[in-house]
Amino acid sequence: MINNSKMQQEINQKNLIKGLPSEPGVYHFYDLNNKIIYIGKAKNLKKRVSSYFSKNHDNLKTKILVSKIVDLKYIIVETEIDALLLENNLIKKHQPKYNILLKDDKSYPWICIKKEEFPRVFQTRKVFKDGSEYYGPYMSTYVVNVLLNFFSEIFYDNGWTPFSYIGRENKPESKEKYLETISQIRKILKGDIKSVIIYLRNKMMVCAEKMEFENAQKIKEQLALLTNYQSKSSIVSSKISNVDVFSIVSDEKHAFVNFLKITNGAIIQSHTVEVKKKLSENNEDILMFAVADIREKFNSVSNYIYSSHKLTNIWEKISILVPIKGEKKKLIDLSLRNAKYMQLEKKKRLALNLVKQKHPLVLEKLKQDLHLKDMPVHIECFDNSNFQGTNPTASCVVFKNGVASKKDYRKYNIKTVTGPDDYASMEEIVFRRYSRLLNEKKKLPQLIVIDGGKGQLSSAIKSLKKLKIEGKIAIIGIAKRLEEIYFPNDSIPIYLDKRSLSLKIIQQLRNEAHRFAINHHRAKRSENNLSTSLDKILGIGPKTVEKLLQKFGSYENLMKSKIKDVESLIGHQKTQKIFNNK
Repeated sequence: MINNSKMQQEINQKNLIKGLPSEPGVYHFYDLNNKIIYIGKAKNLKKRVSSYFSKNHDNLKTKILVSKIVDLKYIIVETEIDALLLENNLIKKHQPKYNILLKDDKSYPWICIKKEEFPRVFQTRKVFKDGSEYYGPYMSTYVVNVLLNFFSEIFYDNGWTPFSYIGRENKPESKEKYLETISQIRKILKGDIKSVIIYLRNKMMVCAEKMEFENAQKIKEQLALLTNYQSKSSIVSSKISNVDVFSIVSDEKHAFVNFLKITNGAIIQSHTVEVKKKLSENNEDILMFAVADIREKFNSVSNYIYSSHKLTNIWEKISILVPIKGEKKKLIDLSLRNAKYMQLEKKKRLALNLVKQKHPLVLEKLKQDLHLKDMPVHIECFDNSNFQGTNPTASCVVFKNGVASKKDYRKYNIKTVTGPDDYASMEEIVFRRYSRLLNEKKKLPQLIVIDGGKGQLSSAIKSLKKLKIEGKIAIIGIAKRLEEIYFPNDSIPIYLDKRSLSLKIIQQLRNEAHRFAINHHRAKRSENNLSTSLDKILGIGPKTVEKLLQKFGSYENLMKSKIKDVESLIGHQKTQKIFNNK
C-alpha cells in the first residue's frame, strides 16, 4: 500500500515537470491544501525543477519539502535578473514555509526632501518613487529629531518662520535663497555634519555658562549621538566611489548580511539584515537574494558591488568583485565586522531570554537576601520629582516575575503638598496607590521599594499604617549615595554585594522609577510653560489653552505645528493672535 502510494506520487511529480519550458522563470510548489510552500527562481525552469525529483537529497528538510509537493505553477520572465527580483517580491508577499526570509520588518525613519518648487524637509517611514530625495534609514528617531531641529534653526536664520514655511507662503523672488538653504541641508544629510556639531557645542557652552546644566546635558547627549553617526560617514578612500559592499556570516540556523553604501569615498549607510534558514541554503544563494532585496529597498544605482563571496553576475552593466587585498579588502573586512556584530547581538538576546526564564532564581535570591516571608513575584517602586518645589510629580513602576510590567506603571501629580517636601509627597502617593488597590480589591505586591533613605521610608510606612496594611507587605528604602538598604524600624542599613543579583534588580527598579518620574515631571513643566505663554495673549482663555494642551502638549510643539491644524481646532482668529504674539 505504501509502495503504491509512493509510486503514484512519483508519477504525479513526473507529470508536473513534463511540460516545463527551458526558460528563465519563477516556480511555486503547492501542498495538498493548495497552499504555496516554496518559491524558487531558475535560469532554466525545466532543469531546476526536475532536480528536486530526480535525485536523493541529503538534507532532511528538502526531503520533507519534496514529499509535500502535489502541484506547481510557474511564471516565465525575460532574464535571470527578472527572475531574481520576482522571486524576491513573491517570497515577501506569500512568505512560504520553506523559503528563507529577511528579518527586517522594522519601519526605520528616513528624512525626505520633497520634490516641490519650495521643497519641504520632514521625517517619514515610507519611501515612494516620486522623484523626492530620501536619506537614511536612521537607526534612531532621536538622531532624526536632532537633525530636523537644526534644520529648523537654519530656516529661522534665513528668515522663514513656521507660519511661512509650513503654510508654504513663499514668494518667487525668495526661491533662490530657499534652494540654497536646501542645498546646505542636503550636504549635511550626505555626511557633512561638522556645522551641526559646532553649532551644538556652542549652544552647550552657552547653557553651561547660564548654569542650565540639564539643557547642557541634553545637548551633550545629542552631540555623542551625532559623533557616532558621523563616524559611520567617515572618509574611507578618495579612490573608491559609488560602491555597494556586501558581506555574509552564518551559522546553522541564521545568516547575517551587511550592506555598506560608499558615496564619494565615504560610508554613508550601513544596514544589516538577519536571514532565517529553512532548507540547506548556502551563503552564496542567501547573499544573492539579499543583494537583490537591499538594492531595491535603498534604490541603489551603483554599477559596482564588492562582495565577501563569489556571486553569479546576472545584472547588466554591474561589476561584482571579491577583493583580496588593499583598501577594497578593508571595506569587506569592515562589513564582515558589522555582520558578525549583529550575529553576536543575536546570541546575546538568546542568552538574555534564557536569563529571563530563570528570573524565579533571581527572586529566590532576593527573598533570601532581604529575609522576606513570600517570594517577591510582584514588586512596586516609588519615586518623586520636582524642580525647586514646582510641578511636583511622582511615579510607581511595577515588576512582575522580575520583568518590568509597563502597562501597570502609574504617574501622579502631587495634590496635597505645597513646596519641595519629598517626605510628604511620598506619603501622599503611597496612600493613593494602595487605597485604590484596596477599594478595587486588587492584589497587593509582595515587596515595595522606596527611592530614598530613612525619611522617605518612614513617610511611606505612615500611609501603610493609615490603611492598616503595615506588616502585610514587605517594604524597603534604597539610598542613592552608598546604595544602603533600609528596613522599617531599623536605623542601621544593610549593604548588599555590588555584584549581587538582588542589588541589581533593586537598582533596576529604582532607576526605572526615577526615569518615569522625571519624564512625567518634564511633561508637566512643558504643559505649564504652554499655559504661561498663552495666558498673556488677549482673547485666549483657559478653555482654548486646555484644547491646545491636549493636542500639542507644549508651546514648542504648537509653534512647530501646521497653521491649518491649529485653525481647525480653535479657529482662524485665535490662531492669528497666537502666531502674531510669538
